[in-house]
Amino acid sequence: MTDQLHFQNPVDRFPSFEAPKQDQPAPGLDDELMPQADHGEQSYRGTGRLEGRRALVTGGDSGIGAAVAIAFAREGADVAIGYLPDEEQDARDVVKLIEEAGRTAAALAYDITTPEASRALVADAVSALGGLDILVNNAGQQQFCEKLEDLSDEQFEETFRTNVSAMFWITKAALPHLPAGSTIINTTSIQAYAPSGILVDYASTKSAINNFTKGLAEQLAPQGIRVNAVAPGPIWTPLQVSGGQPKDALPDFGKQTPLGRAGQPTELAPAYVFLASPESSYVIGETLNVNGGMPTP
Repeated sequence: MTDQLHFQNPVDRFPSFEAPKQDQPAPGLDDELMPQADHGEQSYRGTGRLEGRRALVTGGDSGIGAAVAIAFAREGADVAIGYLPDEEQDARDVVKLIEEAGRTAAALAYDITTPEASRALVADAVSALGGLDILVNNAGQQQFCEKLEDLSDEQFEETFRTNVSAMFWITKAALPHLPAGSTIINTTSIQAYAPSGILVDYASTKSAINNFTKGLAEQLAPQGIRVNAVAPGPIWTPLQVSGGQPKDALPDFGKQTPLGRAGQPTELAPAYVFLASPESSYVIGETLNVNGGMPTP
């Protein structure tokens, strides 16, 4: 078995695969994804970099959020995960792994597309963990649409509420609880730089997240609160099979990268750990790209 600490060739650290055509109703479940994604369940090894920290990870039940929650726990943090009620089984799996790492876990089911639910999520996380000093805004919606005239007002608005408005509401609610030394990490995307024609609404939100991150980073730096972002490339998660990509595109998903394969969620986790830890104390307003070599500005 390999892990993130051992020398290995990134081309074949994880296999290139042709995912079968599949379809899940949104938001999608890791338990039903084919092939299964790797969140670091067997491979992520912690080194104590987040000992005693308290983190809220939205979208922490599956995909990138699950990998981040697992890594944070193995680095010594207590972790609250936010997720939709339909994702209960995935959330239970992640909670079990957090607790097996010897850390406190809180599973908080909320639809964060309203300000009330977003604020309640933060309040519950603070109560469950006894405070908060890491916030990861990771929850997101992605639904492909090939023609703008077919993109409904409802989908456009829901994508912005989930990806941008909720980030604003949650961050604003969290700020009174974040002491100096805290970190906020937002999940943006390669789509912020290289938007796909079928993801106009999603790509637009990811550009907004980049700018929100950089502006807020400048505002909060004097308070000792660092704000950064991670921009994933094509990562194999339930988002892709629950309307994020056309079914016909799934067999070739990720093969356009220089590495020739899709990324696995566990390959994102070290970026979030780095940005959450004191090791990155002079990194502020940065967007860290983890995309298999795809060019960005």
